[in-house]
Amino acid sequence: MTPKVGGMTTPAVPEPSTFVARTPADLIAVVPAVLGFHPQDSVVLLTFGPPGGGFHARVDLPVAASEQKAVADVLLDAVTANRVRRAAVLLYTDDVEAALAQGELLVGRLLEVDVEVIDVLRVDDGHWHPVPDDGSPGTAYELETHPFTAQRVFDGHVVHRDRDELADSLVGTDEEDAVSVALAATRYADLIASSGEAQQSASGFLRTEARWLQRRIRTRLEDSHGLDPGDAGRLLVLASLVPTRDVAWAEINRENSGLHVDLWRELVRRGPRHLLPGVSSLLAFAAWQHGDGALAWCAIDRCLDVDPDYSMAHCVAEVLARAVPPAVWGQIREDELPVFGGPVPLHQGKGRAS
Repeated sequence: MTPKVGGMTTPAVPEPSTFVARTPADLIAVVPAVLGFHPQDSVVLLTFGPPGGGFHARVDLPVAASEQKAVADVLLDAVTANRVRRAAVLLYTDDVEAALAQGELLVGRLLEVDVEVIDVLRVDDGHWHPVPDDGSPGTAYELETHPFTAQRVFDGHVVHRDRDELADSLVGTDEEDAVSVALAATRYADLIASSGEAQQSASGFLRTEARWLQRRIRTRLEDSHGLDPGDAGRLLVLASLVPTRDVAWAEINRENSGLHVDLWRELVRRGPRHLLPGVSSLLAFAAWQHGDGALAWCAIDRCLDVDPDYSMAHCVAEVLARAVPPAVWGQIREDELPVFGGPVPLHQGKGRAS
């Protein structure tokens, strides 16, 4: 089993509100604030350190012993890679035995590497319980009135009911718009195909389109207005071609990542299925840079549902699973983009991601 760490996250830019947890209820209130949804049947690991030095992760809670070991392994790898010194473990389940087994296994591994475990809780139906369970009915908690919840609302962040609701937020609901965008994308793809028939001019055409792509992305980030169907279709097709997709990739950095999340999420919601891998991977990358691991995983899922071998999505999945801090990424320089260099065959965009 290779567990998916569905919610690995690091601080976003601009820096989010700082939560100082002093009680078990505070720890529980932190979870939806940093994950963006309320977990169910999950192992949640909260880590603590200086600003920018921690991460948080959510993994599906397994029952089988072998799978629980795999969960402990992947979380410990992330802990050691990030040199975590303090952590809390929350197990969201009504299965007392599974919580105890997973909790003891994970805590034991954390203690082996000298991580201070400040609390281990089982969370179920509005109550928290210590692990090991003491047989009591548990302690009730209320999130709606908690200060962390209020701060999250004040900051303008949406907390989804569960991970499925977060994933559903990437599915469009305007069928008329979807048809318009798909038609625009088809017309533009036909234009590219006709250019490719004259291979001598194909590189120049793609280079011109790459410059348009740069300008349109930068304009969209400045004005934040929704894209008309023509521009949306054009962007979707360009994001499906590796040379021009990488031009869009090079535009993303930590400072503007939140704006890129808005742009690529819009295109994922509006795009036809066959054009989703490119924009979904760009959304996943932007979400990682913005510190929203849960959204990044949902975008990866959308990509791999269409193209299971799309390598950019797998690359982002790898950095998420390892809890690689966004700050380590060095933004792609323009002189590293082949489309602005020598000849670039259009067929490069029709295969897997590079």
